[in-house]
Amino acid sequence: METLAGRTAVVTGVSRRAGIGFAVARELLACGARVLVQSWTAHDDEQPWGGDDLGALLAELGDVAHVAADFADPGAPALVMGRAVELFGHVDVLVANHARSSQQSLTELTAEELDLSWAVNGRASVLLTQAFAAQHDSRPGGRVILFTSGQHLAPMPDELPYAISKGAIHQMTLSLSDALADRGITVNTVNPGPVDTGWATPDLAAHVGRALPAGRWGRPEEVARLVRWLASDDAAWITGQVINSEGGFRRWTP
Repeated sequence: METLAGRTAVVTGVSRRAGIGFAVARELLACGARVLVQSWTAHDDEQPWGGDDLGALLAELGDVAHVAADFADPGAPALVMGRAVELFGHVDVLVANHARSSQQSLTELTAEELDLSWAVNGRASVLLTQAFAAQHDSRPGGRVILFTSGQHLAPMPDELPYAISKGAIHQMTLSLSDALADRGITVNTVNPGPVDTGWATPDLAAHVGRALPAGRWGRPEEVARLVRWLASDDAAWITGQVINSEGGFRRWTP
C-alpha cells in the first residue's frame, strides 16, 4: 500500500458511513495521512436515504478533523481549506467528493435548482481547487481529485441539474490540470460508476446489477483505493484525466 505519511488531505462529502467520502477518508488515514473531512448533513436529511449519526461517523474514523460547511455558500470552500491550513499548516491532497443530488426532468427543473446544483457541485469544486492552490507551496505530492458521474457516457434525463453540473466538472478537469501543472500539482477526476451507498431502490439496484458483469454494484472501498492511488507518488505522471471506474458497466442491458 502506498504511504501518505506526513501529508494532509481534505476530503469533502463525508456525512454517511455508507458513502464514498467516508471510505476515502478511512483509506487515506490508513495510509498515514492527516485528514480533515467536510460534511453537510442537512442535504442528506432531506433525501430519501436520510442522514447518519455524524458523531458516530467521526468516532469510527478516529483521529480526524471535521468542519461542517454548506457549499451553496460561495465562501465555504475557502473556509474549509483555511481550517485545514490552520490545523495542519499545509494541505497536500484535495478530494472533492461532495455532491448535491437532484431528481428533476426537463419539465420539472427550476432555475433555483439549476443554480443550486451548479453552486454545490461545480462552483464549489473550482473554488476548492483555487483555495487549495493558493496555500500550496509547490512541494512534491500536490493532488486534486474531483468527482463526476456517468453523464458523459449515457443520458441522465431525470437528473438534469445534477448531470449538467457534474458534466461541468468533467469538462473543467483538463483546464484545471493545465493551470496547475507547472506547480507540480496533478488534477484528475473519477467517475465511480454505480456504487452501493444505500441510495438506490431495490428495483433500481436489481436492474443496474444485471448490467454489471460482476453481478453487483461497486463498493465504496473500491473507489477509495483508486483515490488513494491517485493521491500517491505512484500517480505523479497522471494528470488531466477523467477515469471511469465502473466494473464494465453495460448501460444498454435491458
